[in-house]
Amino acid sequence: MDSFLRAHDRYGAEPLDASGRDEYVRQTAFVARGLGAVDVPETTAEFDDVLAAYRSELRGTAAARRTARFILLNPPIPLPVRPAYGVLSSVAVSMMPWWTRFPLRLPYLPVTEATAVRGSGIAMTSAIRWALGPGPTRGEAPETIESPS
Repeated sequence: MDSFLRAHDRYGAEPLDASGRDEYVRQTAFVARGLGAVDVPETTAEFDDVLAAYRSELRGTAAARRTARFILLNPPIPLPVRPAYGVLSSVAVSMMPWWTRFPLRLPYLPVTEATAVRGSGIAMTSAIRWALGPGPTRGEAPETIESPS
């Protein structure tokens, strides 16, 4: 939830207001409960409290660092796709809170992230938005696909 909300704040076409953020958390909670999770937060305030409560338990273990290196440096994807993947993974790391990076030994480069990485993220999300075409505007129901009779 945190990553999605951070990404939407930074790269979304329209920012979510407080009620939109809470609605996203409620919808995510619905899915989480369907997958068996219990005591799932229903608002952003509850989510922030849960995240803060877990923070002291989080550790950057050797296995977590190996996994981060694998995902970032050696993803099992075709070579031609790696440049785009590199941009997306750089954007993802740039949105991580600083306190999550240090234990994983991930870089924190504020100037580079505020310029090159953010600009690349804007270009990438704009290209994806363009490729997907116009979608419904806020408050408008998405088009439905009618089944053949």
